[in-house]
Amino acid sequence: MTTIEEARRAWSASGSVEAMERRRRRVLPSLGNLVRSTGSASDLTETIPVIDDALAVRVLDLAVRIGETMLVTGATASDVTLTIVRVGRTYGLDPVHVDVTYNSITAAYHRSGAPRPITILRVVRGAVPDHEKLQRLQALVTEVRSGLDLDAAVSRYRDIRRAPFAYRPLIVIGAQALLAVGVAVMFGVSWLAIALAFFAAALAALTQHLLTKASVPFFFSQIAGAFVLTLVAALSPLLEMTGWDAAQGVRPSVIVASGVVLMLAGLTVVGAAQDAIDGFALTATGRILELTIQTLGVVVGILAGLETARVLGLGVDPPDDVLPFGPIPLQFFGAALIAVAVAVYNGAGARIIVVSALLSLVAWLGYLVASSTGLDVAAASGIGAFMGSFVGIVLAYRLHVPSVAITTAAILPMVPGAAVFRGLLSIVESGGSAELLLQGFSTLAVAATVGISLAVGASLGIYIGQPVRESLSSVARARAHVRRWRKPD
Repeated sequence: MTTIEEARRAWSASGSVEAMERRRRRVLPSLGNLVRSTGSASDLTETIPVIDDALAVRVLDLAVRIGETMLVTGATASDVTLTIVRVGRTYGLDPVHVDVTYNSITAAYHRSGAPRPITILRVVRGAVPDHEKLQRLQALVTEVRSGLDLDAAVSRYRDIRRAPFAYRPLIVIGAQALLAVGVAVMFGVSWLAIALAFFAAALAALTQHLLTKASVPFFFSQIAGAFVLTLVAALSPLLEMTGWDAAQGVRPSVIVASGVVLMLAGLTVVGAAQDAIDGFALTATGRILELTIQTLGVVVGILAGLETARVLGLGVDPPDDVLPFGPIPLQFFGAALIAVAVAVYNGAGARIIVVSALLSLVAWLGYLVASSTGLDVAAASGIGAFMGSFVGIVLAYRLHVPSVAITTAAILPMVPGAAVFRGLLSIVESGGSAELLLQGFSTLAVAATVGISLAVGASLGIYIGQPVRESLSSVARARAHVRRWRKPD
């Protein structure tokens, strides 16, 4: 009996010891994990590769080609990188390492255990905004992520890449002239001034088109367009000799200001700022340098036109005050005209055109409300750009349109074309007057500040709008899932 009792006690003691040992083994590692990091068992497992090199090359080539076309047609470097990674992951390549610069895209996929990585490099040969093509590429990526076959995706991409520009050159030139009309309407000028703005902008756009066909660098095309525009504006006071009442109030500043906005319409201000904020330094530097060079082309062309007009005895007197805007209804109408013209100029479809027009009204409303509170032009322009881009990024996902397309069209009515011309005119006509020279540089500095505010406001709206858009899309997906669950069989 004693032996049995002792055995029970020994078994109970050993069980207690084992339990304490198990608790110790659980507690001590947990406490240790609070101090030092340890790898999990899942870190040591690897997925068995099922994609051979030939298939990996095809997938990576498709992803990089889609990214290259997106970058050419106006997408930001961040969107291009994300698209390449998503397409590669959809077809089984993970991870894909992507490097996007201003004029090249490099993507690499290194399968574990493979002797060497698969790397593809594509050279980007100049940006030509085509927002309709960009919209179709984004739709293709959505279909790819939904399960589109690789062969079908390659065929679809080839069709999209080979598609011609949506509009003929004559329509594009007409849209550029309509853009200048929108600027003139915002200033509330007479019908004759609007007609002159249309004629000058159309002549400048035709000049740029012919030079582009002759393979002349765009910098010189900007000079030529601004030169033609300025000469037409300098000749406009001669119409006073006709005795028309409408000719008495024609202001050359309005004509040149309309053309300046026209020639700055294709510049990637928002894209450059967004690339810089995203950390794509090389791409942002390239775009900012291109933006600076092309803007300098406009400045040189205006200066050359003003000097030529002065030599011919057609000098333009520097304006004493800022050009006032017209009635508020005309301002909204002009802003909508500008947005529609920019959308057509960038090859947008009907949906992007309509959304761009609506967003231009939102952006201009934000500008007017901010101006009414006493803020200066730069701050008001930044707020207007923020409102337009914020609403645009939220609507872009639901309407399946590129955010960069509608954002660019929305902020363009606030580009300080009149301030650029007024500052340059004061510098050219200053002569020996230090006051006029200082006034000219001060006006140009204000115009540069407005441009920076537009870029910052638009980029801020995009970044704040992205999480809001994702939240709304998550709610929409959840509601759709609930509806499918409740739907009877």
